[in-house]
Amino acid sequence: MKNFSAIFFLILTNLNAFGQNYELKKIEPPHWWSGMKCSEIQLMLYGDNISDLEPSIDGICISEVLKTENPNYLFITINTAEKAPGNYKICLKKGKKTKLEIPYQLKERIPNSQNRKGFDNSDVVYLLMPDRFSNGDTTNDSNATTMEKSNRNLPGGRHGGDIRGIINHLDYIKELGATAIWSTPLLEDNDSSFSYHTYGQSDLYKIDPRYGTEKEFVELVSKMHEHGLKFIMDVVPNHWGAAHWMIKDLPTYNWIHQFPGYGQSNYRMTTQTDPYTSTIDQNYCTDGWFVRSMPDLNQENPLVLNYLIQQTIWWIEQANIDGLRVDTYSYNDKEGIAQWTHALRAEYPNMNIVGEVWMHDQALQSYWQANSPIGAIQSYNSNLPSVMDFTLHDAFMLAFSEANQGWDKGMIRFYENFANDFLYDNPKNILIFSENHDTQRFNQLYPNIEDYRLMLTLLATMRGIPQIYYGSEIGMKGDKNLGDADIRRDFPGGWANDENNAFKTEGRTSEQEIYYSFTKKILNWRKGSRVVQNGDLIQFIPQNNVYVYFRSFMDSAVMVIINNSLEEQKIALERFKEILSFYNNGKDIITDKSFNLEESNWIIKSKSSYIIELSK
Repeated sequence: MKNFSAIFFLILTNLNAFGQNYELKKIEPPHWWSGMKCSEIQLMLYGDNISDLEPSIDGICISEVLKTENPNYLFITINTAEKAPGNYKICLKKGKKTKLEIPYQLKERIPNSQNRKGFDNSDVVYLLMPDRFSNGDTTNDSNATTMEKSNRNLPGGRHGGDIRGIINHLDYIKELGATAIWSTPLLEDNDSSFSYHTYGQSDLYKIDPRYGTEKEFVELVSKMHEHGLKFIMDVVPNHWGAAHWMIKDLPTYNWIHQFPGYGQSNYRMTTQTDPYTSTIDQNYCTDGWFVRSMPDLNQENPLVLNYLIQQTIWWIEQANIDGLRVDTYSYNDKEGIAQWTHALRAEYPNMNIVGEVWMHDQALQSYWQANSPIGAIQSYNSNLPSVMDFTLHDAFMLAFSEANQGWDKGMIRFYENFANDFLYDNPKNILIFSENHDTQRFNQLYPNIEDYRLMLTLLATMRGIPQIYYGSEIGMKGDKNLGDADIRRDFPGGWANDENNAFKTEGRTSEQEIYYSFTKKILNWRKGSRVVQNGDLIQFIPQNNVYVYFRSFMDSAVMVIINNSLEEQKIALERFKEILSFYNNGKDIITDKSFNLEESNWIIKSKSSYIIELSK
């Protein structure tokens, strides 16, 4: 009897193996477009033991089939060049028997989508965190498919802000004077806690359901374009979240960096440029994990790099977005991220991409901008059009608390920062900011409106692309020493039961209105100022903590005066004759006050600023 049972079990096992049912769980990218420059794409098919099967596609050539040590993956490279939009069929066979038939669509591109201009130095970028901005749809606050549920009482929890909340307040952002929105990531982050920032993504082809749907995301971008606004998508090619479905079933052992298992980054990005660096230090910078919950992707693996390139192009084309902000850009594999950026720029040559390069030295920061003269020393070109100006941010964090200017203190910090612009290939295409979602809140550090006015005057009139952080325009504070959640507070009025609604004039406190009205005036003026957007910069060494510089474009010029001193200061106009001699009149756009250019001296009030439009 025992022998009969064993024989029966063996026969049943063989029959099951012979007649195995296969199920396709995922295909990525889920569709593509006809007429793309990136016409050779690598489809990733995922399902139990799917590598047992052999693929074919009617009407499309398969140039390569790759199988890895994990039988649940099958990589198929196809060429879509000159293929018409339409539905195609992927046939998966075992032997002569068809096991799966999978429809695959080539869509028609948005007309002229490859020539999108993107954001540039004519824009002002409004940075927001969707979970903390506005809850437009309370029905998606929690979701059955994600682990962390909504809990607004928990500072680091999910608070319910979403895509609908952003859509509901596009008029507010436009009225403020911003022209582009950079939202922190919207893709799914299924970590069990602190998932609201969504930098530990768990599915790169899925909008986090607590933010909304892919349809709503496409609607957001479309409505922004109707409002004359641009959308900048935050992408994270350096790492994924530990809850990512592929991390749980790796396609290859070396899909992520293994030490084996976890290895912490040393965060020393100087190892990427240091001519004397050790190999181990350099490797632990780029290959080490950012944090334990964020496995580091291995872009030296061609499968990984192809996946990341295609996924990013897919979202650009699918949602018609206008630009990218790249998280932790300089932590990526140097050559891999340069190839990634080059591929995106090849498809969209006019689209801007700004990378997070958190360095405290202009030479090290400029290294990562495309065609950098510093990068050329080591024969490296990142292909990245723009970087974030963290050295300028450092100046903002210190200068306004230094009322007595020393040799390298106060407004001298700004002068010296811009004096090093020769290190960049294109300093006008740099993102400039006083704060963001990772730094101390400016209004926490400088609680007086006078300092905010000085900061915004400089930010709005200096070279580069200004970026402001949500809530600062109403005086929002937050102490980073209390944790990241405190600098990412909910925008007042974004939730139905909020005590005040700062989205509306009648809902703002008197202090909020003072901040808002100043911000609105400056930013809306900047929208129409070609001088500030495109003009050359001429700066004068600050004296007595008074910084004077000019922006000039064709026959127009703007004179900016910022007095960071606690006392009023006298400036002699003779010092600026090389520019002022060409003009007869001046009017301050902040106060509407007229200035006489024939006078010998002007008295500048303490902690005050002027933006003076010059005319003949």
